[in-house]
Amino acid sequence: MYGKGLRALSIATVAAMTVALGLVFFYAPLEAEQGFLQKIFYLHVPLAIVALCGFVIGGLLAIQHLRTRDARWDMRSYVAIHMSLIFAVGTLITGSIWAKGSWGHWWVWNEPTLVSFLIVFLLYATYQPLRFAIEDPERQSMYASVFAVTAGAFVPLNFIAVRLSSAYLHPRVLGGTSSLPGAMALTFTVSLFAVALLYATLCKYELTAKHTRAQVRALRRRLSGEADTTRRPRSAAPVLHATAAVTAAARTAGRTGV
Repeated sequence: MYGKGLRALSIATVAAMTVALGLVFFYAPLEAEQGFLQKIFYLHVPLAIVALCGFVIGGLLAIQHLRTRDARWDMRSYVAIHMSLIFAVGTLITGSIWAKGSWGHWWVWNEPTLVSFLIVFLLYATYQPLRFAIEDPERQSMYASVFAVTAGAFVPLNFIAVRLSSAYLHPRVLGGTSSLPGAMALTFTVSLFAVALLYATLCKYELTAKHTRAQVRALRRRLSGEADTTRRPRSAAPVLHATAAVTAAARTAGRTGV
């Protein structure tokens, strides 16, 4: 079900990533102050945007699960949040590298964008422990969906609060690329598209893998059930034949008077 179109999506992702990397290293000009270090911007910012959007998407999918009680929506919400957490880790790593090269520190606590993103990451880091601490599958999916909806609503509110606050030195690109030169804006747009494609492809891969594992488990249970039902008549057959033989012999002996 989820594997349909996966090959085409994977090829498109590889092509988009190749074009994006080519633009980053061979087309986008060097920034006047930071030089080559600024090129990490084309990876760091798209990772952050896609991760935050993925968290919101996870919340929207969780709403569908709460409405329909369909386990497929819960699985999609889980995969969207899980993949967003991975992209968020990449955002924090690349952001720390950029901060070290630009500011001389791995982290700056008075920068609202960094701290707010860390808060969002730590919030969602509790999603999986909370989910798997509940053994009952129905309660697990329901509580996980409520968490995803609540946390997903917090993400845009947190973003708006950061945008309204005063910034330190962090670049502002989300909401438009008009402040960037033409070559940088084009490179950033292609990079954002490539990272979004990568996110969609990895989510589709994970959904396909989980769906396949579920089918394999169901098939094993079915085969084991069929094996049990086929073994029972075979084991009971000798007893039935022996009982019938004893009954027939008794009847014959009664007739002959033996």
